[in-house]
Amino acid sequence: MGVTIADVATRAGVSKTTVSRVLNAKGEISEDTVSKVREAISELGYVPSAGAVGLARGTTQMIGMLVPDLAWVWAGIVQAVVETLEAEGFGLRMLTVNGGEESLRRLGLQVAAKSFDGLLVIEPEGALAAITELHEAGLPVVLIDDRFQRPGFPYVATTNREGGEQAARHLLDLGRRRPLVVTGPDEYGCTQERLGGFVDVYAQAGIELDPRSIIGGDFLFDTARSAVAGALADGVEFDAVFGHNDPSAAGVLAALHEAGLKIPRDVAVVGFDDVEVASYTYPALTTIRQPMREMGEAAARLLLDHVRRSPEAAPSRIIPTSLVIRGSTLEPSSN
Repeated sequence: MGVTIADVATRAGVSKTTVSRVLNAKGEISEDTVSKVREAISELGYVPSAGAVGLARGTTQMIGMLVPDLAWVWAGIVQAVVETLEAEGFGLRMLTVNGGEESLRRLGLQVAAKSFDGLLVIEPEGALAAITELHEAGLPVVLIDDRFQRPGFPYVATTNREGGEQAARHLLDLGRRRPLVVTGPDEYGCTQERLGGFVDVYAQAGIELDPRSIIGGDFLFDTARSAVAGALADGVEFDAVFGHNDPSAAGVLAALHEAGLKIPRDVAVVGFDDVEVASYTYPALTTIRQPMREMGEAAARLLLDHVRRSPEAAPSRIIPTSLVIRGSTLEPSSN
């Protein structure tokens, strides 16, 4: 059995209440008593849990994070969230919504049990009504990335529309005038923004995209691979593809390779996110970079500001995207 607060109290010759007050910096306590308690903690190797300390303060010192699944694409965001929270004395409780109604039931139980002080949410599809109800009841909530069509929530997002514009301008600069687009889910705000920016830049260049060249996707490799294979089979002509995330763009590359097309000579490909896979595809993927770690850190800090009811808490934060050029759009120099 591990060292308990009672063990610390016995070693220091004080009550458990006094130890708790030292841990939570509450009330007036003599320096001699504080010293004795800290010395006992050090000698015994006592490590108070964040939850125990938080309960004494009227909080749990825990933050919930709701994600669609535990896929590696969220790794940069989650790692930055963990590091930021730990530096502030908070822990993280991960929750997923891939279990449908059962997942939402478990979320409700966690909130009812006051298991965390606030909630970070990535892509709330399927859980929006429940999250909205929790937010309106007073639970601090911050959305990550998907702010369009989600009024009323603080959010951290990137410049999704500008990212779509950056992709389009890059392809136009390369003379690519017949693009194919494999989008994310229609209901996601980031999908609408990325597509809108991309289409508008082409329109400004006097090029209206053929409706057949905009294919609905779901951010998954296999879906994008099948979509591009289908477009080729249907005779849709294109000299570039914009995938709305990097796994989709990797699926595009696979379909083009299988069709015997050369990349980027025959078809140039641009993704979105700049997750690790973008550097390992063949050729390496040109993409629109979302600074995942910066997004995670900003979201964690924004939520903590709202948890602490800071008068200086910003309503939201937008972080700029940037173009990262690799071999899927530019061939290596012959030199």
